[in-house]
Amino acid sequence: MKRKSEFDSLLFSGEYYDCNDMKLLSYQHRCVAQMNRYNKIKSGPVGLWRRMKRLKRVFGSIGEGGYVEPPVHANFGGKNVFVGKNFYANANLMLVDDGKITIGDNVMLGPNVTIATAVHPLRADERQESQNQKNLPVTIGNNVWIAACVTVLPGVTIGDGAVIGAGSVVTKDIPPNVLAYGNPCRAVREISESDTVRK
Repeated sequence: MKRKSEFDSLLFSGEYYDCNDMKLLSYQHRCVAQMNRYNKIKSGPVGLWRRMKRLKRVFGSIGEGGYVEPPVHANFGGKNVFVGKNFYANANLMLVDDGKITIGDNVMLGPNVTIATAVHPLRADERQESQNQKNLPVTIGNNVWIAACVTVLPGVTIGDGAVIGAGSVVTKDIPPNVLAYGNPCRAVREISESDTVRK
């Protein structure tokens, strides 16, 4: 079940707001503290169980079988991240979850993946005035594989079954069931029967 906060309408509105508001920062620091505790859990069978249990507390929601290899950083401690079942993320996941990040079922993320929702004004005077920021949601469909060192930018949707090649910078929507890579990332070809490994 998705948890709501008094800040959801602000963070998910798509409008600019002052990201240095003291009440918002206090809330943000409490969320980050929960994620920091996750990163400090020691490895081993008991540690694995404790991590999976804590993920259910720190993420907005996460389905069964979800696991994130530490360390992971999230601007709001994962509070604005909503994940399906059988999710796996390798180490050094960076979630700029000031806005909403939605991830489907059976998604794999390689090491050093960044998913960002925050947008700041281009004009320096507007950035300095009040630390203006707005957030655009990121949506990742079911059965997606995002390889190592990929950056997904605000407002992007990645379709079901897509594969994003290592080192890509995803600036625009990616259609379903394609292999996409590059900077900027683009769909190179559809994934087909010829890609079957087991014969």
